[in-house]
Amino acid sequence: MDAEFNAVIGTPEELRALYRAPSARVQQKKVPRMDDAIRGFIAGSPFCLLATADGKGNCDVSPRGGPPGFVRALDDRRVVVPDLSGNNLLDSLSNIVENGHAGLLFVIPGRDETLRLEGDACLTTDPEILELWDDELRRPTVAIGITVRTVYIHCAKSFRRGRVWDPAAWEELRGAPDVCDIFSTQVDFDITPAQMRDALEESYARDLTAERVDR
Repeated sequence: MDAEFNAVIGTPEELRALYRAPSARVQQKKVPRMDDAIRGFIAGSPFCLLATADGKGNCDVSPRGGPPGFVRALDDRRVVVPDLSGNNLLDSLSNIVENGHAGLLFVIPGRDETLRLEGDACLTTDPEILELWDDELRRPTVAIGITVRTVYIHCAKSFRRGRVWDPAAWEELRGAPDVCDIFSTQVDFDITPAQMRDALEESYARDLTAERVDR
């Protein structure tokens, strides 16, 4: 298929020619395994983004959240992510079955640095894995297992450019369309965006309560 943009870069050499070489310190930040500090960052994160691709290379990114440490580091090379309630489209899970590779970007609220890891991915129903969350959450149907190839800490510049944790920026963006505004332009619903917001909030509360073991 022809590219839909002009002046497209076609080779790694063309790309590298546009940028200075990364410093030795930056290159040393990419490591092949998790140490105690990295595992501690993961244990403090209640939110991450999961990147996958299908067998044809079509990419997908989905949000994953839970109690801090809901992603468990089993050792210095393996992490597991519970598959909690979602939309049941199974986009990410299907991608992993087709193309056993995945990336995670971990976020800790209030911090501008993020932690990225990537590696070989699979889906597991191993009871010894699934029971890891029994003290906090309902047992997941499957868990995503990732054997780490690389781990990397991203600096703060992107989050600071975007003013992600700046409450003043949140107020400035209050008028941006929300999911209900978007749905109402795409699908012919019989309810208003305001009614849809109320219904979504009810479903969120119901589903999240059902996931907790203390309900």
